[in-house]
This record gives sequence, C-alpha cells and structure tokens, in this order.
Amino acid sequence: MIQNSFEITLYLNLKLGLKFKLFKMTKKTTKKAVKKAPVKKAAKKAVKKAAKPDAKKTATKTTIAARVDVGFGNNLYIRGEGAGLSWDVGILMRNLSPYEWAWETKSSDKTIEYKLLINDELWADGENQFAQRDETAITAPTFNWI
Repeated sequence: MIQNSFEITLYLNLKLGLKFKLFKMTKKTTKKAVKKAPVKKAAKKAVKKAAKPDAKKTATKTTIAARVDVGFGNNLYIRGEGAGLSWDVGILMRNLSPYEWAWETKSSDKTIEYKLLINDELWADGENQFAQRDETAITAPTFNWI
C-alpha cells in the first residue's frame, strides 16, 4: 500500500498586511496495488484487425497546385474538363499562402484538362494544362494584365 497525504491551509490577507489562518484541512489517501489484466486477448484482436485486407478500394487524389502572385484581394479559379470541372464556370482554388494555390479532387477517372483564371475572368497565358490521375501537377501561370 502507498500512502499519500496533503495539506491545505487557507489564509485571509487584510489590507493592513496581516495574515489570519482560517482553517487547516488534512487528508490521507491510500492506494492499493492493482494487478493488471493479461494483454494477450487484446493483442490477438489487434493482430486480426491489422491482418485483414481492406475490402474498399483506396481513394485516389489528384492535386493541381499553382505558384503565382495574383495580387492582393484577387483569387485564382480553375476551369476545365474532367473531375467535375467546367469550361463555363470556374471553381475557386484554395489559397495556401500569398503565392500558392491548390485544388484537389478524389473523383478523377482520367486525365484532367484545365486552365487557371484570376477572379474567374482573366485567363492564364498559353495552352491548356493537363494533370494525370493520382498525381500532383504544379504550374506557374503567367497573366497579361493589359
């Protein structure tokens, strides 16, 4: 057996700087040693769960990342074909830092063709870009700010 004791003393401080002891409380606690249950059963269950192959198909993720300064207050959008993209309406990309933007999808069955726009109005210079399924495509688009 292990015995612990602790003491609490409460003092009252007055504006004159005098201390008065209000009360003192002491409590003794006793702890008994407890036997630990065998871990064999839990370990066997954990091994069985880990050994079971996952029946579900692993989810795939395609990421398109852009490194570009679009200016304060502006946003970067993506338009294209595949994975829910459209050439008519852009999807806002997630802003990671002042110069980094990202868009992710888990529903890509094929190669994604895309192009980036500032504020869903100003198209990036050059040809359309492509992103392969289950990969990260990193691009640094340029824009003509005439």
